[in-house]
Amino acid sequence: MLFNIDSNCSPELLYCLAQMGHGDELVIADRNFPATSTALQTCFQKVIPMPGFSALAAIETITSLLPLDGFVDNAAVRMEIDGAPEEMNETHTAVFSFLETVIPEGAGLGHIPRPAFYERARRAYAVVRTSEDIPYGCYILRKGVIF
Repeated sequence: MLFNIDSNCSPELLYCLAQMGHGDELVIADRNFPATSTALQTCFQKVIPMPGFSALAAIETITSLLPLDGFVDNAAVRMEIDGAPEEMNETHTAVFSFLETVIPEGAGLGHIPRPAFYERARRAYAVVRTSEDIPYGCYILRKGVIF
């Protein structure tokens, strides 16, 4: 047991977040994302499960500990909906509304096509699998610094 740590954070998640450095990226995946095969190509090399969590709940928990990067254009990106890149589904709207409250001043939020998302995810530090069931409910968070 630790003080001031969200009880929803597993030891594995805490270890991963602590090991990440400035600029490392964390994939928050929905339940349809190829999390296991993607995670094998990341630094962490295994999926961090967050069963029962929506993407929003997982991101709220993670960003209570992980600072987002204010030195890049986009501190976080979402997976675009195929054929409708500017359209945001229910989870996109909820997650971006929350992220607007925690991103550093001057940082933004972006979106990338699904194939580019898969490629970028393979270069991430780790993959967190949620129980998000809304399609395209996947995000990449970029770790910032603590001043």
